[in-house]
Amino acid sequence: MPQTGNFENDIDLLIQNVARLYAYDGNAKIVSILSNAKISAALTDHDNWNGGTEIYSVYLEVPQRIYVEVNADLGSISQDIEEKLTTFLNRYGQIWVKIEISPQLIESKNWQYVARNWIAGEGITNQGRVRSNNIASRQCDGLLFRSGPEINIYKALKSKGVAFAPLPVFLKGGKEYSRIEPDFIIVKDGVILCLEIDGDTVHKETPAEANARTRILSNEGAIVERFQASRCETPEQANDLANEILLLLDKHKRNRP
Repeated sequence: MPQTGNFENDIDLLIQNVARLYAYDGNAKIVSILSNAKISAALTDHDNWNGGTEIYSVYLEVPQRIYVEVNADLGSISQDIEEKLTTFLNRYGQIWVKIEISPQLIESKNWQYVARNWIAGEGITNQGRVRSNNIASRQCDGLLFRSGPEINIYKALKSKGVAFAPLPVFLKGGKEYSRIEPDFIIVKDGVILCLEIDGDTVHKETPAEANARTRILSNEGAIVERFQASRCETPEQANDLANEILLLLDKHKRNRP
């Protein structure tokens, strides 16, 4: 059995297994945090409780866009991760851990130029920020995505010359206020199609929940099509799926009254 001194060396292994437990639970938010973090650990304290306890700090430095998403819940998230990590600590003797989540430092020689552009409104987006339980942590062409398959289908659709929007935010006001973020909205020849890529992250959603989430679009005449992420695991598969989607759009156009 490993001794206490190996905890720092094993921290990456431990965190990846903690992330796996959260994946089994369907907690995409914490998996996003752990899988994008720079991970380290250090012995930061000691007390004499129960014959002596080593206290380690586990540092999770996350991308700033993710930190902003979870900042309001940092206390509960840190405590949750501490409890999950504790399930693996019996092999290290008498130790205790505390989780420290912070934003990563980013060095940019032209940061003032970028900051001035931000003040002017460049780079500001509401895209990919609604479903905070399933953080959009990947980027491509300055846009946010939740998975590799989503990026693959984005590139395939882009190559087809069709008008579309990835992770747009839709609102419906009134007494039954709704706010949703479909994976893609495609518009072609007067047909509006909502494309959902299922199984693209550890986020779990039943068919009933998925239908309820997109109902504010389907009730207004948008067509909802769902495909498994396995259909676009590679660029070649994504290209085939994009062709299939275009055929579906043409079919719906022909069937319109």
